[in-house]
Amino acid sequence: MKNSETSAETTHFGYRTVPVEDKATLVKGVFDSVASRYDIMNDLMSAGLHRLWKRRAIDQAGIRKGHVVLDLAGGTGDLAKEFAGRVGPQGHVILADINAAMLRRGRDRLVDAGVAGNLSIVQLDAQHLPFADGTFDRITIAFGLRNVTDKDAALRSMFRVLKPGGKLLILEFSRPNEAIKPAYDLYSFKVLPLLGELVARDAASYQYLAESIRMHPDQESLLAMMQQAGFERCRYLNLAGGIVALHSGFRI
Repeated sequence: MKNSETSAETTHFGYRTVPVEDKATLVKGVFDSVASRYDIMNDLMSAGLHRLWKRRAIDQAGIRKGHVVLDLAGGTGDLAKEFAGRVGPQGHVILADINAAMLRRGRDRLVDAGVAGNLSIVQLDAQHLPFADGTFDRITIAFGLRNVTDKDAALRSMFRVLKPGGKLLILEFSRPNEAIKPAYDLYSFKVLPLLGELVARDAASYQYLAESIRMHPDQESLLAMMQQAGFERCRYLNLAGGIVALHSGFRI
């Protein structure tokens, strides 16, 4: 599957073709709708597996004391909470998301967990990161890249703000192997919207979720996009038979 931007003026929102300038607003509507039920839906949708996938990303990040870390599309703060504990008081973590409702949810969870001092929360667009060149030791983005309008621009922006020797990790739904694809498709297009309706009172947002996964670049396509953005030593690890992939690359 290729990166499915259809032209300079249009892009995809799930299976719909929409003007480029409209996508961010449409995605905002999805996450405004699901923010209050986001965490419980993640547990239900993945049978809790998303926690293991995120744990793999956290471990692969290799966070050390004193690191400066940017967690993009960090939403409710799962990764940022762990990173804040690992960087210690000498380091710093920025929890970033384009959606204010998700950040409010993340802030509340982090306050409840007692995380303070070495963590900041910033609302921003991953395509235009407002940081100086070479700011971060690590950048992570978990289950968020598929919602970005211009993924190539976002990858270039991430590369720019990484320090030399810094590492990017992308955890995202991807293309599963052919053996499980029929069952996965059935689950995605029948069960997910039903769960969304029953739990979040919003079937449409979870229909978008299923569609956005199919429109996202597959493992090899995303790897090539990272290399084109300047990242080196790029690789990916398939999880759950390719339902999820963890990509990584360095700024050398």
